[in-house]
Amino acid sequence: MRFVIQRVTEASVRVDGNVIGQIEKGFLVLIGVSDSDTEAVADKMIKKMIGLRIFEDADGKTNLSLSDVGGSLLLVSQFTLYANCKKGNRPSFIEAGAPDKANTLYEYVIGECKKSVPNVQTGEFGAEMAVSLVNDGPFTILLDSGTL
Repeated sequence: MRFVIQRVTEASVRVDGNVIGQIEKGFLVLIGVSDSDTEAVADKMIKKMIGLRIFEDADGKTNLSLSDVGGSLLLVSQFTLYANCKKGNRPSFIEAGAPDKANTLYEYVIGECKKSVPNVQTGEFGAEMAVSLVNDGPFTILLDSGTL
């Protein structure tokens, strides 16, 4: 499982021109799922993401977590995080999870995040989405379950 976590001052996702998810201060998280991922892997990823202390405190140190700042989450599925670009110039996506499994784990991540984060917004699995954000910092972190 892969999470691309971007600290944002605002972010939104649109489908067919309509805003379906929008947050202010928090994390925009792009989520990629592989066939080997499980709920246990998701739990580990969620725990690490929620606990990240990447917001600045009064001294300008990245010392505060999402809950410390009352931050929100915008969770967006993104199978292209498993693009394999080793051969040629056209990426292969065979390492991405099958759509049914990926959607199930994406929905699981959403449900688990809602247990500890008051404002969780989402994209739409499998839809063509337009994602907008103001990256704060910029600050972007890649969490990969293979390296946690």
